[in-house]
Amino acid sequence: MNQTGSYELSIIVPVYNEEDNIVRLAQELKTYSETSSVKSCVLFVNDGSIDRSLEKITTVCMQYSDMFYIGFTRNCGLSAALKAGINRVESPYVGYIDADLQTSPADFELLLPYRYDYELVTGIRTGRKDKFVKRLSSVIANRIRRMLTRDGVEDTGCPLKIIRTPTAKRIPFFKGMHRFLPALVLLQQGKVKQIPVRHYERIAGKAKFNLRNRIVSPLIDCFAYCWMKKRYIDYTVETGNIEVV
Repeated sequence: MNQTGSYELSIIVPVYNEEDNIVRLAQELKTYSETSSVKSCVLFVNDGSIDRSLEKITTVCMQYSDMFYIGFTRNCGLSAALKAGINRVESPYVGYIDADLQTSPADFELLLPYRYDYELVTGIRTGRKDKFVKRLSSVIANRIRRMLTRDGVEDTGCPLKIIRTPTAKRIPFFKGMHRFLPALVLLQQGKVKQIPVRHYERIAGKAKFNLRNRIVSPLIDCFAYCWMKKRYIDYTVETGNIEVV
């Protein structure tokens, strides 16, 4: 039995070499689950960490009954970790937050009220606490993405999102997918809502992205998305006499 099916919201947390953040992260997620307006659980996805992240994840999952984990044999990237988590949850809604705690689990409460009217509710980071180069590269990448995808999303890189699980499971999988979640939901004729959320400094661990993978890789991925958009197949079955499993 998939335990996530007994919750309304499953929060996916991709993890790659975040050993110094796991305990504090688990405590904040536990605090949130105890006060959340919906019954919530957590699914850690260990993306082939080479530090003690997996050891600490297994420890907190033994301590807290609402926390689960899966782990890769090797590092496969954020998109793979996110998609693997999505594929394994059975709750009506799936949340996403990064392990660096630069956003707060408590701010899921700002997104949840809109879940009935929108397929995707995404945060917009306010008062960014990142270094200048990171903020500048994010602004450039977001402008390029908006120009090419026309998704109208101000901050697609914000790692605080809630998606209807059936919508999330239909999202096409490819490297860089995490950068285009709003655009990929719009491809399904879904609606997207943007909500301002708080942003914090990283106080432990190291950022996994640099100037190249904040600008060059997203630009390449934008062209891949545009190619896919022209060839995307979207259909709805109206009638039939075969049961869907």
